[in-house]
Amino acid sequence: MSETSRELIVSKIRNGTVIDHIPAGTALQVLNILGITGREGYRVALVMNVESSKLGRKDIVKVENRELKPEEVNKIALIAPTATINIIRDYRVVRKVKVKLQDVIEGIIKCPNPNCISNLPREPIKPKFRVVSRNPIKLKCVYCGRYITGDDIARQLH
Repeated sequence: MSETSRELIVSKIRNGTVIDHIPAGTALQVLNILGITGREGYRVALVMNVESSKLGRKDIVKVENRELKPEEVNKIALIAPTATINIIRDYRVVRKVKVKLQDVIEGIIKCPNPNCISNLPREPIKPKFRVVSRNPIKLKCVYCGRYITGDDIARQLH
């Protein structure tokens, strides 16, 4: 089998977003964050577990005619901190952004402690976490001290 016959061909998109360097097996969670189910009419290409010199294996998501909002990029950073966002216009990359996990995460996920002040309906505060570890991801609630890990974060972002 020749080298070219073993390659997977995924066509370029005219306009939209390519999310590259997603940790292997995480692309479906990225689609979930973006609210993409397949019924919206976007043309989506999803490639999972392909070889990567940086990550060993990675996933890639291409979404035609859709650019990401900053809050979506912040959510993606929580589950795919190695991801790169490429904005495509007229088949060219016009902007390339490496997602950045902020030191403080506010208002994106909830504290798992039901007694935390951030979960009480009468308290007008947003949940806030400090990043304790980036790999593997581990956050600590600034109000009650409860820790939350990657699996818990991924479940909340669905």
